[in-house]
Amino acid sequence: MKRKAILFENDKDIIERFLDAIWMERGLSENTLSAYRADLIILIRHLFKRKIYLIDVDKSDLLEYLSEELSKGNRPKSSARKISTFRQFFRYLLREKLIKEDPTLQIDMPKIGRYLPETLTEKEVVALLNQPDLENPLGSRDKAMLELLYATGIRVSELTNLQVIQVNFNQQTIRIMGKGDRERLVPIGDESVIWLKKFIDSDRLRVLNGRQSDYLFPTRSSKSMTRQAFWHVIKRYAKLAGINKRLSPHTLRHAFATHLLNHGADLRIVQLLLGHSDISTTQIYTHIAKERMKDLHSKHHPRG
Repeated sequence: MKRKAILFENDKDIIERFLDAIWMERGLSENTLSAYRADLIILIRHLFKRKIYLIDVDKSDLLEYLSEELSKGNRPKSSARKISTFRQFFRYLLREKLIKEDPTLQIDMPKIGRYLPETLTEKEVVALLNQPDLENPLGSRDKAMLELLYATGIRVSELTNLQVIQVNFNQQTIRIMGKGDRERLVPIGDESVIWLKKFIDSDRLRVLNGRQSDYLFPTRSSKSMTRQAFWHVIKRYAKLAGINKRLSPHTLRHAFATHLLNHGADLRIVQLLLGHSDISTTQIYTHIAKERMKDLHSKHHPRG
């Protein structure tokens, strides 16, 4: 039992060394590294229950684990992400001469259908944005956050970690450090500027109550809001707005991209605004926009 605990700790150390290595090589975000860490810790716990250690893992061990995860309801997309993580990890172990063979070599990626994120109509977005209580300084903060998110399409992690110094009111832009430390300038619309200035000029000071913070949208403890906390904010306001769709933290990001394309925006411009390195990631939104046009046609055309 003691040996098992020691080996488990050793393997956790190996995982941390692997994460440090890929962070240096690829500049991955903390959220991505946390996802890799979680996938690998769950894997080694599964293996240790069966008295299998990293140096002895083979293809059948990994396939058994993935099969169990699917039986618990994991989606193919989740399995594909885990396989990708495992491939990088075991290639690192092979490179470091900690194993002799890569057990992921003959494991195929599961087939994944096109995933269409649930998005909001423009009417639903307006209803959502109108929910915060503007008499409350936290409500004013939430209003400014929601308006900025819909105006820019930035990621939730980029929003919650945004600092005051990144906002340029003269140029009406925000400077974002995205995935892989790629910097981009994103324009802010007039409506968002109004709510941002209102929050910064008065309600932000009320939230901080004498404290100092570099974060644009601080909590009462002057720290940045977590992604999970902001997700609860969206769910609460969606419920108040009577929106019953299955939403995600990126719901307003999806709405931003879809509504831009619905109104004729160029796909390359939307790619730059979203900070996608590959345009194929952005193309999913053209499919959503086409589905929306088909739906409108079938509902409103006399021979639809």
